[in-house]
Amino acid sequence: MGLHARMLMLVALMFAILFGIVVALGTYAGVNDPYVYVIMAVVIVGLQYLLGPSLVGLMMRVRYVSEQEAPDLHQMVAELADRAGIPKPRVGISEISIPNAFAFGRSIRDGRVCVTRGILQLLTGNELRAVLGHEMTHLKNRDMIVITFLSVIPLVCYYAAWNLMFRRSRDDRGGDYTALVGIGAFAMYFISNLLVLYGSRIREYYADAGSVRLGNPPNELATALYKLAYGSARLKNDPRAQYDLHRVEGVRAFFVNDVAHAAREISQLREIDPDNSGTINTNEMYNLRSRRIRLSTSDRMVELFTTHPNMLKRIKRLSTLAWQG
Repeated sequence: MGLHARMLMLVALMFAILFGIVVALGTYAGVNDPYVYVIMAVVIVGLQYLLGPSLVGLMMRVRYVSEQEAPDLHQMVAELADRAGIPKPRVGISEISIPNAFAFGRSIRDGRVCVTRGILQLLTGNELRAVLGHEMTHLKNRDMIVITFLSVIPLVCYYAAWNLMFRRSRDDRGGDYTALVGIGAFAMYFISNLLVLYGSRIREYYADAGSVRLGNPPNELATALYKLAYGSARLKNDPRAQYDLHRVEGVRAFFVNDVAHAAREISQLREIDPDNSGTINTNEMYNLRSRRIRLSTSDRMVELFTTHPNMLKRIKRLSTLAWQG
């Protein structure tokens, strides 16, 4: 099933959850009150749509650069945008210490692709191009817009749960029902949040495949992911990096990998780099293709609550793309 079909199913399911919450609140509050929650959801979505890019740029400390300032970066982005058949996005550099890249924007014509200072010092030109191809695919698929909209629904559920679970009072005849709706809203908050995380994870697989379709060898992207995980893990004792990590906590889903789990990922990735070269070559990718990946129960549980797929699974998926005709 393609990305757009999966996202459509996810949107339908999420709005069914929202509809159920609105109906329950309407039954509790009266005929007119449910419209307040609908209006609130629309307002929140509208604010996210209008202010989202500016907030992401602010938190990531993005500075947009001209072609004269970063000619090689602009050339890569222009070539990839042409291959992807989309308008060339704005190009920016994020002044944070975490090595990574990200794409965001209100629409495909408002796209922005940014890299951090750290990634420019860590990756080779081909590896960086593979990462930029991944980000360009996010823009082409418009998946970042869908995830932004869907993320509003857990917020509405959380707001409803918070206001209803503890509102029961002695003179409130509907106290039992109020608490029940509040518990239901909290359960829907938990479920809807897991669904948003699932949507975030599947879009990463499609962006990886999209980078390959744009002409980037899978082992270049696999090596870039490996280096990014290593680069993030080694910053765990760096006070500035930890400050940056806390600063971008709310928007780290935009990154190429989940920087919060980098140390865990490195321990898994070492098993597919037997020569300890710090890169994943074509032979290692081929060997991985025929291997069966087995994750522990704890790894599978951790993945449920992350914005990105397990790194070993991602690279395993990339290895199957290398020999597709």
